[in-house]
Amino acid sequence: MSAAHPLPQTLGELRRSTQFAEACLNTRSVKDELRSNLIRRLRSHETLFPGIVGFEDTVVPQIVNAILSRQNFILLGLRGQAKSRILRALTSLLDEHLPYVAGCEIRDNPYKPLCKRCRDLIAERQDETPIAWLDRESRYVEKLATPDVTVADLVGDLDPIKAARGGQDLSSELTMHYGLLPRANRGIFAINELPDLAGKIQVALFNIMQEGDVQIKGYPVRLALDVALVFSANPEDYTARGKIVTPLKDRIGSEIRTHYPESLEEGITITAQEAWSERGSAPIEIPPYVRAVVEQVAFTAREDKRVDKRSGVSQRLPISTMELVISNAERRALVNNESPAVPRISDIYAALPGITGKLELEYEGEMRGADTVVRELITTAVGKIYDRYFSETNTQQIEQWFNLGGTVKLDDNQPSSAALADLRKIQGLFEKLSPLETKVSDEAPRAVAAAEFLLEGLVAHRKLSRSEERGFTAAEKGSRKKERDLEVEFDDWQRSRRSGRGGGLN
Repeated sequence: MSAAHPLPQTLGELRRSTQFAEACLNTRSVKDELRSNLIRRLRSHETLFPGIVGFEDTVVPQIVNAILSRQNFILLGLRGQAKSRILRALTSLLDEHLPYVAGCEIRDNPYKPLCKRCRDLIAERQDETPIAWLDRESRYVEKLATPDVTVADLVGDLDPIKAARGGQDLSSELTMHYGLLPRANRGIFAINELPDLAGKIQVALFNIMQEGDVQIKGYPVRLALDVALVFSANPEDYTARGKIVTPLKDRIGSEIRTHYPESLEEGITITAQEAWSERGSAPIEIPPYVRAVVEQVAFTAREDKRVDKRSGVSQRLPISTMELVISNAERRALVNNESPAVPRISDIYAALPGITGKLELEYEGEMRGADTVVRELITTAVGKIYDRYFSETNTQQIEQWFNLGGTVKLDDNQPSSAALADLRKIQGLFEKLSPLETKVSDEAPRAVAAAEFLLEGLVAHRKLSRSEERGFTAAEKGSRKKERDLEVEFDDWQRSRRSGRGGGLN
C-alpha cells in the first residue's frame, strides 16, 4: 500500500475508510472469498496457478469446481506430483489485505470477534481498538501429518501457565491455548499426508468439517471458525502407513487425483522450470536432446516392471538429475577452462546418485542392483530419443569404421578439443549430425556432445559396444557378446555385494 493511502490502524479509521468500505462490511466466509476471486479470474482469463504444468485440462478444472462449490477437498496422488505446490498456490485467490484485531491469536474479525479477549477489548476501547492486517501468505497454515500429532496441536488445550501468569481462573476462556486450526481462522488450513494422522486425531476434524466449529478441551465454548480445509495424500498410504477414517473421508467434498506429466514435452518444461541451471560460474548450454533423455529416464522408469509403481517415480528425479548433469559439465568446463559448458550423455551416467535414491525397486530390480537397473534405464532412454532424431539416418559408414577395428574412448575429464580430435577420425560421423543442427566447425563442447549422443544411440541399438576400459568399439555378436554380458553381470553383482546392497545372479 502506498504512503498516500496507509492502512487504517484503528477500528474507527477502518469504519471511516472509503477505500476499505468493502472490508468494513465484509463478513463473507473464506470459501466465499475464494469463490469470488476465482470468478473474477475466470472472467478475465487469468492463469489460475502459474508454474503448474500439465494439469490445465485435468486437475485444475476439478479444483475450480470444488472452489466454486465451496467445498473442502483433497489432492490424491503419488509423490512428486506438485500437490503441496497447488495447495500453497491457493493463497493467490485470497484478498490482498484483511483486517483483524491486533494481537489476536486467532486473527479475529473486528466486526465479528470470537475470542473473549477481543470482545472485551472492543467493548472497552471502541473505535480506538488497534487493527492489524494480514497478507495472503500469512493466511495459509500448513501441517505435515505425523503419528505424533495430538489433538492439542491441531485444536488446542488448557494452558495452566497462561492462567498463572495472568492470574486467571482455569475455567476462564482467557486460559485457552489455541492449536493450529484456530490460528488458521479466516484463512486456509492444509494438512499434508492426511493418512499419517492417527485415527483419533482425524476425529477432531469432524466438527469443523461439518458444523463449522471446534471445541477446545475443558471449555464449554464452541469457536465458529472460518477456515477452508484442504488436504493431500498418497494412495499408497491408505494401506502402508494408515488410512483416512470413513466419516472424515465422507466429509471431504472432492477427491481430486493428480498425475505425472502425460507427455515428454510437459516433463521437459517442468524440469527446465525447477532445475537450477543458471550457475553464474560459466555459460551453460543444455542441448535439447540431453533434456529429452533426462526426462525420458523418468518416463522409462515409470513403465519398467523392476520399479515399484505403487511408490511412483517422482518428478524430482529428472530435476535433481538435470542439476547433477549440469554440474558435471560445469566441472569439466572449469577444469579445462572451456566455454560454454555443454552437458553430454556421459554426464547423465555420472548423475547416478540423483536417480538411484529416488527409485523403489521390486524384487527383480533388487536382484539386479540399483546401479545396473539405472544404467539400463538410461540406455533405453537414449535409444528412444535417438530415434526421434536419427530414425532415417544411415549409419553404416560409421559402423563399418568400428568394424574395421576403430575405437574411440572419451574420458569424462578430457578437454573437448582433445575429444573432438579423436571423434574426427570416425568416417562419416559429423556428416550425420545434421538432425541436431551440429557441424564439425561448431565449438568443440557442442560438437563433442552431439557426436557422443549419436554414438550412444548406436550403443543403445546394439550397433556399437561401449565399455569403461575400451570406450566405443564394434558391436559384439554371438557367443562373445553373451560371454561379455555374463562378465558384466558378474562384475555388477560383486560391486553390489561390496557396497552392501545385496544383489544376485540370475
